[in-house]
Amino acid sequence: MKVEQIYTGCLSQGAYYIESNGEVAIIDPLRETKPYLDRAKRDNAKIKYIFETHFHADFVSGHLTLSNLTGASIIYGPHANPSFEALLAKDYEVYKLGNVTITAIHTPGHTMESTTYLLKDESGKDYAIFSGDTLFLGDVGRPDLAQKANEITQEDLAGILFDSLRNKIMPLADDVIVYPAHGAGSACGKNMMKETVDTLGNQKRMNYALRADMTRQEFIKEVTDGLASPPLYFPMNVKMNREGYTAFDEVIAQGITPLDPEAFERIVNETGAVVLDVRNQIEYIDGHIPRSIFIGLDGSFAPWVGALLADVEQKIVLVVSTGREEEAITRLSRVGFDKTLGYLSGGIEAWKKAGKEVDTLESVDAETLKDRMKNDVPIFDVRNDGEFSNGHIPEAILTPLGFPNEHMKNFPKVEKFYLYCAGGYRSVIAASILKSRGIHNVVDVAGGFAAIKKTDIPIT
Repeated sequence: MKVEQIYTGCLSQGAYYIESNGEVAIIDPLRETKPYLDRAKRDNAKIKYIFETHFHADFVSGHLTLSNLTGASIIYGPHANPSFEALLAKDYEVYKLGNVTITAIHTPGHTMESTTYLLKDESGKDYAIFSGDTLFLGDVGRPDLAQKANEITQEDLAGILFDSLRNKIMPLADDVIVYPAHGAGSACGKNMMKETVDTLGNQKRMNYALRADMTRQEFIKEVTDGLASPPLYFPMNVKMNREGYTAFDEVIAQGITPLDPEAFERIVNETGAVVLDVRNQIEYIDGHIPRSIFIGLDGSFAPWVGALLADVEQKIVLVVSTGREEEAITRLSRVGFDKTLGYLSGGIEAWKKAGKEVDTLESVDAETLKDRMKNDVPIFDVRNDGEFSNGHIPEAILTPLGFPNEHMKNFPKVEKFYLYCAGGYRSVIAASILKSRGIHNVVDVAGGFAAIKKTDIPIT
């Protein structure tokens, strides 16, 4: 028996490869299926099952493509209602994989179809659970994504999740390994550990939601307290996972189209495509296409695209470093943004040589900010609430990046103002959004709060 976690840091997502005696199961695959096909080929094995723990909200699964390529059965838990052919497992239904078995345990609460898969080894001993978004390390899945008006509330779902954990997960042995669908950084929970694998026994000791003496009402209160609003693209990804999507190869073929500056500009004007600059933030600061949005590939790219562009039907053209075109299109498709129409051939240098307009972003270091603070300049912190609470410039106004529309009225229209984040990535994203909306009196603080802490600027 082989069990391999295939972890994607950008999405904080874990997919799983299980092989026994030439048969393979994949759990919660990503959109691009080549890694799973290559892995099975190395083992001279056949992919038999594709298990989905639930309809994912934060990424588009590769279940349909993988099934089409391999003939493997797609398996969901009870109450799933996909628009395509799939097996709906009964509670505690057992699936044989080589010399091992996988049992579907219905664990609703995060969503009503949420299912945990229990792997038993060759001797029939409970070995591991693949808990999806039911149980994370240090946390549990948020119960507000599947709520429906006048039908079920997040408190109802939290209560159902309490029952699933207490009645079906916690009775398992302490040495059972926990393989969750996400780790720290995912918007699917609020308190996840940085580790991606643990034992159930350790989670019973460390996870606040698994306290043995916790009442149902305490659980509901603690799990629902402090939940940030989910990103706007989540419902669209659920729809794609439930109803289907364009084949991955077609998405790549369309997006990998090179466009000279004239063709690039024409497509933007004719289609309303967003110009998405995915280079490093320093390159964007030095020179970029006016009104382009910066979200760099070297940060948490896909989740920020989903949160800020929001509409997966949005057409996109790319400004991208040479050699990273396919990577950018792939990572966009992971969160359902399949309408990439091409990229700027020759990059920003070709744009300049064509005589096109170029914009820049003013950026200052933390020492310069300190000097300018003598004049009582407006300062905005674009990190999240928790980061802000842990330490910030006393004069700074909290305007978290994830929901820019809520804060537009806060920014001065004429006076220069300053943005900082943790290290300089999110502040440039925020500045690019503001500039795309005609607010050009914005100044980035290079190095963010990490650099600010190295000065004697007061921190509270």
